[in-house]
Amino acid sequence: MATRRGQLLDGVLLLDKPEGLSSNHALQRAKRTVDARKAGHTGTLDPFATGLLVLCMGKATKISGKMLDADKRYLATVSFGAETDSGDLTGTVVSQAGEDFTGVERAALEQAIVGFRGEIQQIPPMYSALKRDGVPLYKYAREGIELERPPRTVTIHRLDLLSCDGRQAVIDVECSKGTYIRTLAQDIGRALGCGAHLVALRRTRIGPFSLDDAITLEQLQAMPTPAQVLLPLDKLPAGLWPAA
Repeated sequence: MATRRGQLLDGVLLLDKPEGLSSNHALQRAKRTVDARKAGHTGTLDPFATGLLVLCMGKATKISGKMLDADKRYLATVSFGAETDSGDLTGTVVSQAGEDFTGVERAALEQAIVGFRGEIQQIPPMYSALKRDGVPLYKYAREGIELERPPRTVTIHRLDLLSCDGRQAVIDVECSKGTYIRTLAQDIGRALGCGAHLVALRRTRIGPFSLDDAITLEQLQAMPTPAQVLLPLDKLPAGLWPAA
């Protein structure tokens, strides 16, 4: 029988996070819905972003480290002509293309993204949770403080252009842990000389888990027995959990 603290549930919930919720808020709503006592997520999505959150309940939290280290895949919508301080639509515009900017040519964009495939260097954004002297960088950024950040090596396994209308483009990105898609969008804009920022982001894969198998909060909350959607430990993909 459930207690006020929740049931001792073990398993993985693949959640399609909606726009507007932080990853932690989405986690807490899902945790309450399935009535789990212990739960955690395995990789934050910004509130404006949507898509796959791998939520681990009970003993399944033991796979969190592997999920944090796993490759991830995203559909990203990039807007050209302006760069923001955060690298996305939530920030303040810090530079803009000239009045004569009419958009980017698809061929030029295709050529530019070639340089971002494979192993690349990224400078982490100031608006990030990385810490300096125990303080998250975003707190410095909110005070108008810009700190020098050493570049980090990340790997872009896949970078495909799906559409481009000159003002916006949709790209399919598969990348290693630690990759900032906001920074990728910003760097592509700089390579083109027009500036760019991220206006939408949807995570479609984390390691062996796919968004195709995820459930929305609304669907979860409408189920009579929502805990039944948890993926049990013995059904996790090979390598994530020891075989019985």
